[in-house]
Amino acid sequence: MNSLFLLRGLPGSGKSTLAKNLSENGKYPVLCIDDFFTDDITNEYKFEFEKNHIAYKQCEDETRKQLENNCLKVFVANTFTMDWEMEPYIKMAAKYSYQLFVLTVENYHHNKNIHEISQEQIVKMAAKYKVKLY
Repeated sequence: MNSLFLLRGLPGSGKSTLAKNLSENGKYPVLCIDDFFTDDITNEYKFEFEKNHIAYKQCEDETRKQLENNCLKVFVANTFTMDWEMEPYIKMAAKYSYQLFVLTVENYHHNKNIHEISQEQIVKMAAKYKVKLY
């Protein structure tokens, strides 16, 4: 059965690194909103808040395209701090008959985020973070 993996966690937790490893180093697609803000040539990341909604839409569209193309495994690594952020992906998994896995990545390794997100903002994100255990 085809699988959709949603990797969620706070900035710096290692979502992207884990997704790349699970994807067998690129054998399967790894998608995230950070792709929108990363220059393809220089690999430089430049976040623009006013374009964040476009980045989310692009990630959803690319995920849908992969599912429509019957890709065996698809990995999406975003913060997904709130359930509504995962909802479009949950619906896509059901629509295209994909098995859904939601993986929460924790920061036991005390890694710093590479996007210069302030500790204050991370604390705010953590306060909104909900985990569904049952």
